Amino acid sequence: MAERLLVGAVVGAQGLGGLLRVKSFTDNPADLAAYGPVDMEAANGTVTKVTLQVTGTAKGVVIVKASGVADRTQAEALKGARFFVDREALPEADDDEYYLEDLIGLTAELEDGTRYGRIKAVYDFGAGTILEIDTPDGSVMLSFSEEAVPEVDLEGKRVIVAPPAMSGDHDDMETESAEEDDEDEDDEDDDQEGDHVTRH
Repeated sequence: MAERLLVGAVVGAQGLGGLLRVKSFTDNPADLAAYGPVDMEAANGTVTKVTLQVTGTAKGVVIVKASGVADRTQAEALKGARFFVDREALPEADDDEYYLEDLIGLTAELEDGTRYGRIKAVYDFGAGTILEIDTPDGSVMLSFSEEAVPEVDLEGKRVIVAPPAMSGDHDDMETESAEEDDEDEDDEDDDQEGDHVTRH
């Protein structure tokens, strides 16, 4: 099976004529429709080959007409669907460029060379690209920013990461955390524990 790359995701319907609001993951959002027919994978896993036409833009999304989608009811049913293209349909990346999918499987190392984990997935929920990294302590979600990921070494099959929790003096952080826990002990039941810290 040919390798596929994610180029967009449906976030909602636009108007009454079956138009889709799509978060595009291409450098130029309008290029979503530039690579020919795409695989539309519905939330239930069903895959349909469709042709896309970009008809306009809105805040953070492109407005798309997909073949076979004729009304708002059909468009709303596609919320969460994703568009994929075969990698061979995309232009080759320049020497200093890469596709985000190329990051999956790379080893993540701290700046001192210590192995941190391995990139499991790449996401974009609308507020920036997020890397999911498998570590010995579980999955960590890390913002794909220059601050958090200062180096990408495709040839060496690794990235250098600087997770926010690793910055500063670790012992001081533990002491400060313990003091805060003591101060907020009465409010613990009202707090929700977050899985990970991300920075945009």
